[in-house]
Amino acid sequence: MDFRLTVLGTASAKPTAARHQSAQVLNVHGRFFLIDCGEGVQSGLYTNRISPMKIESVFISHIHGDHIFGLFGLLSTMGMISRTQPLTIYAPPSFGPLLKFFLSYYGEGIKFEIRHHPLSMKEPEEIYATKSLSVSAFPLNHKIETFGFIFREKDPQFNVKKWKIDEYSLTLTEIGCVKRGEPVRRVLPDGGVLELPVEELGYKPFEPRSFAYCSDTAPFPEEASWVRGVDLLYHEATYQKTLEDQAQARFHSTTLQAARCALEAGVKKLVIGHYSSRNLNSKDYENECRTLFPETYAADDGDVFDIPLVKLG
Repeated sequence: MDFRLTVLGTASAKPTAARHQSAQVLNVHGRFFLIDCGEGVQSGLYTNRISPMKIESVFISHIHGDHIFGLFGLLSTMGMISRTQPLTIYAPPSFGPLLKFFLSYYGEGIKFEIRHHPLSMKEPEEIYATKSLSVSAFPLNHKIETFGFIFREKDPQFNVKKWKIDEYSLTLTEIGCVKRGEPVRRVLPDGGVLELPVEELGYKPFEPRSFAYCSDTAPFPEEASWVRGVDLLYHEATYQKTLEDQAQARFHSTTLQAARCALEAGVKKLVIGHYSSRNLNSKDYENECRTLFPETYAADDGDVFDIPLVKLG
């Protein structure tokens, strides 16, 4: 049961010889989700042996070029390699005209359906769900309409303790209650009620995992509460601490602001990226963050971060 983040691009507005622009792939249980799509995304996919055909959905934070300029080439490639599966792109409303323009000139070879799901929420809101995964989007604080994303595994069904089935002569209906995480209630012959807590009869097999993506954003009051407790937080850290004035003017975050968000949110691990091209040494960013939040990791292109499955019971 994978929950794996592959970082394809860590540059900000200007790519460098060693860094592509913003793009990440999250693999959840074998489903691949592309998060932002800057220049170089196709090179990053093939370098990391991720087929474009595996991409199930795309999540675009905002329409600045360093987050979408790789998308239209990727869509063309998907068409050339005969993709047939529909592709949903979750993006701000402003993405709609860009997609329409692209398809009007280059859409002839694209035989699969491209669905644009506009984002317009004012607080975290679920936009995608399966039996095992929920994805929510929430607004960030940038120059233009920008959104972050949270990917959460859903609570699994409880496992029934097999020896308890015989001990309490559990019926199929009662076993169903345990799997749903509900107590078992029985009416006794004397009219009394016996309630067996679910913890007596079963257990949750693993702790659900979570990942939050905070792209270009200046700090804002709700941010830490919206990503509270996630296992892995990606947060942009475009500027080092001495350039806080530039970060403020351009609605970006510094290293210390990203670290402070992680600290206040109580996340387990912080990954940073979206570095300014003025400093090519990611360790300088990492070291500054670690003065506030030791579990910080400065991503480089191609880095992989696994969230391990913690089994319970």
